[in-house]
Amino acid sequence: MHYVTVENLTKAYGIVPLFNNISFHINEGDKIALVARNGVGKSTLLRILSGKETPDSGTVWINKDVTVALFEQDPKFDENKTILENIFHTENPVIKAIKEYEAAVDAAEEAAESGKEDDGQAISDALTKMDDLDAWSFESKVKEIMDKLNIHHLKQNVASLSGGQRKRVALAQTLIDLGFEHQHTLLIMDEPTNHLDVEMIEWLEHYLNGENVTLLLVTHDRYFLDAVSEEIWEMERSELYTYKGDYANYLEKKTARIESELSTIDKAKNTFRKELEWMRKQPKARTTKSKSRQDNFYEVEAQAKKKIEDAQLQLEVKMTRLGGKIAELKKVYKSYGEKVIMKGFEYTFSRGERIGVVGKNGVGKSTFLNILQGIEPADSGKVNIGDTVVFGNFSQQGLEFKEDMRVIEYVKTFAETFPLAKGGSMSASQFLELFLFPGDKQYTYLSSLSGGEKKRLQLLVILFMNPNFLILDEPTNDLDLPTLGVLENFLSEFQGCVLIVSHDRYFMDRLVDHLFVFEGDGEIRDFPGNYTLYREWLKANEKKGKDKWGELGKMKSEGASTNVVAGPQAQTSTSNKQATNNQRKPTYNEKKEFEALEKEMKDLEAEKKKLEDSLGNLPFEEISKASIRIGQIGTLLADKEMRWLELSEVM
Repeated sequence: MHYVTVENLTKAYGIVPLFNNISFHINEGDKIALVARNGVGKSTLLRILSGKETPDSGTVWINKDVTVALFEQDPKFDENKTILENIFHTENPVIKAIKEYEAAVDAAEEAAESGKEDDGQAISDALTKMDDLDAWSFESKVKEIMDKLNIHHLKQNVASLSGGQRKRVALAQTLIDLGFEHQHTLLIMDEPTNHLDVEMIEWLEHYLNGENVTLLLVTHDRYFLDAVSEEIWEMERSELYTYKGDYANYLEKKTARIESELSTIDKAKNTFRKELEWMRKQPKARTTKSKSRQDNFYEVEAQAKKKIEDAQLQLEVKMTRLGGKIAELKKVYKSYGEKVIMKGFEYTFSRGERIGVVGKNGVGKSTFLNILQGIEPADSGKVNIGDTVVFGNFSQQGLEFKEDMRVIEYVKTFAETFPLAKGGSMSASQFLELFLFPGDKQYTYLSSLSGGEKKRLQLLVILFMNPNFLILDEPTNDLDLPTLGVLENFLSEFQGCVLIVSHDRYFMDRLVDHLFVFEGDGEIRDFPGNYTLYREWLKANEKKGKDKWGELGKMKSEGASTNVVAGPQAQTSTSNKQATNNQRKPTYNEKKEFEALEKEMKDLEAEKKKLEDSLGNLPFEEISKASIRIGQIGTLLADKEMRWLELSEVM
């Protein structure tokens, strides 16, 4: 079934168009990911398709039998109503029955807690209505959505929710509405994974794949993109390009497209020089034949003067010298009332460490980062920071400024010039240009920047202060994919320490050496590997039905200083390991294989990184070979990592 047709769509804010004369079709069952740099109109296009904005010109045709559901980055609620009232906001009889049932159950629970008697009549009436409407199957789906997105306290007013809570409530509202919309629905999602933890993201992947839904989404999460979409659209230079397949295929095809365009431009330049000479020699009176050639000349001229602007964010930083002593935490305790965040945590940081910090929302990851930086005090214990350490804190709070000001004014409040890694310095304006803020954009007010542009500016300001210990709290939210790629490359070469809190699995897999896993109740474990390895380990142990944390938490990834203990955990770790060793000792061959696997995995990861970094510079005929090899390495790594985990249980 044909859902949407868009023809010659144009939209501009000011002189430069966001997109110009773009056309496309969406059919039933399509699953499309839309990618582009920040500020080029992704969200605007989604709002036009949903009818919330109008184009400057062009036509948007949507089948009369199709309902468009939009999940936005900045959800709108009735601030005076509760979570329950906002989620169940439609007048559908089934939703109304579920709403009444949920309210009756909540009232009964409140009565029981306060010691009051409840005759149960409200619940009885609600149950009868649920039965009459056969609403139980959908009610179970509603329960699943609410539980998986960790939405409780339904009588809480939405005005009191945090940004992350608001996003989860909006997502629940969208998914619940989806179940009762018309049979044919186009679901449009703008960054749906922001503020979701990894378990929620993985659940959302399975949910969307299990639903018969036509999908158009914007996301920076590359694993999520590959899991739920089958086609990638890229908005670039006011045009729309289409690529079938996954993200790796998109990168390969885009590189080939740019090379082809550059080749075409080179040929047009050669033709243009010849035709320009002919034009200059022609008399004023021309024949019909020469008039045709003249018209063709202007087409060649336009092609020859076409520019392929593949501007890349450039990150260079003259890192402040980092001394021998970096940071040391000794028996650190932290609690909020009965909620324990850290319980006897100890760790000594080493130069060049890249550590991922993971755990469910609300277990204390941000508190840990604040204690390390001295923003919050610990209840007890010592936090010793080296004299040469300069923290660069990329926080979730974003830009902080007293009043609205222009971009260039904001940057100059920190410094007028910036020292370069290779010597010399540059002005604030020049540094802004490296971060893709051209001259006219530098005089834009901060309030008018897109979410991604604000994040990019926040990153600029942090690097402007020459840190040697970067703390990144959800850095990937709202950043576009090209900027993320540059940031990843920069961090992989950064000589200082890096602590990353992120739910972006792809980002974590590329960068971290090991993980601090916040399990709750003050338990913090050190996992020797990246996030994918950790998730595989968890799933493997869930199947076995036993916890090997103590044993694995004592292992060390090669080159990492992982001396984490957490009070009683150290004893548990030792006893578990002794119990395992009592069951069976590793053979000599197993020890040798275990040692060899660590080296082989390290070599394979280095080869994979080298190939990935070189993809953009390889000739077209070499790209396919490199992509095949990257896939082979991924398979080999998965096999070796699983074998490493098996052997680790008897080491």
